[in-house]
Amino acid sequence: MASNGDGKGRVAAAAGGGYGYGYGGYEGPGERKWWPWLVPTVIVACIAVFVVEMYENNCPKHGSTVGDGCVAGFLRRFSFQPLRENPLLGPSSSTLEKMGALDWNKIVHQHQGWRLISCIWLHVGLIHLVVNMLSLLFIGIRLEQQFGFVRIGAIYLLSGFGGSVLSALFLRNNYISVGASGPLFGLLGSMLSELLMNWTIYSNKAAAIITLLFIIALNLAIGILPHVDNFAHIGGFATGFLLGFILLARPQFGWMEHRELPQTSQPPKYKAYQYVLWVVALVLLLVGFVISLVMLFKGKNGSDGCHWCRYLNCVPTSKWNCNS
Repeated sequence: MASNGDGKGRVAAAAGGGYGYGYGGYEGPGERKWWPWLVPTVIVACIAVFVVEMYENNCPKHGSTVGDGCVAGFLRRFSFQPLRENPLLGPSSSTLEKMGALDWNKIVHQHQGWRLISCIWLHVGLIHLVVNMLSLLFIGIRLEQQFGFVRIGAIYLLSGFGGSVLSALFLRNNYISVGASGPLFGLLGSMLSELLMNWTIYSNKAAAIITLLFIIALNLAIGILPHVDNFAHIGGFATGFLLGFILLARPQFGWMEHRELPQTSQPPKYKAYQYVLWVVALVLLLVGFVISLVMLFKGKNGSDGCHWCRYLNCVPTSKWNCNS
């Protein structure tokens, strides 16, 4: 099923001390600002892919599995599937599968590993697309301004890949998954690890971390609703969290202010705990990817060794059935 959109928020700026924690991180004196072009490009690419989805879907020609008429028929071949089939205003599941949705059977048995990346560019409907792109706009622009397109681009793509791998391990048969929610959760995870990695340069730490944790917890809680791929959220978040330690470390000891001092007076560029976190995160990331990929392509079911893990994706209640 398609991943749902992600909630957003803004971390309050810290006052005093010359350092602050904004939505994208640290803002210090002399800090370089990058011109954000990657995030807008990703947004344009996702919109373009959705247009192609609707062109290929061609509801008037291919019809619907529920027999109802197409929504917004004046759009002709770009019209949406009936609301009973796709309430988010989008194409059919067969169109999404054709264009590269995450499908365990095709990845494992038909060797279509490219679906682990292609699925993060697809969206199940117009509503899904708008929510995810607004999330990326608010989260990604500031991060790219702070850290540049190389690091944020790497976090975005690798987090999407990590979310897809975990999703494929646990959802397996009878489900497809699409959406940029995995990469978005990766950016949220990297924001959290960046705050922890560079803890000593921030003022008002408690407010920043409480706000960020609240945003993350709220979005993960939304993921236990049916038809939302929370495994993609969790996998993306975990990948982004580890990548934040690896890619988003900042110099400590007032390095930015003292960089002109003689060599003998310069303090260390990074603290010891930053090196430790960097090594631990790198090892965990590599080991996690290797184990997950080996399990996936051997056809292992992640739920076999974790019977309660299904509740991380959907919690059944009297109001809904997780198997529907």
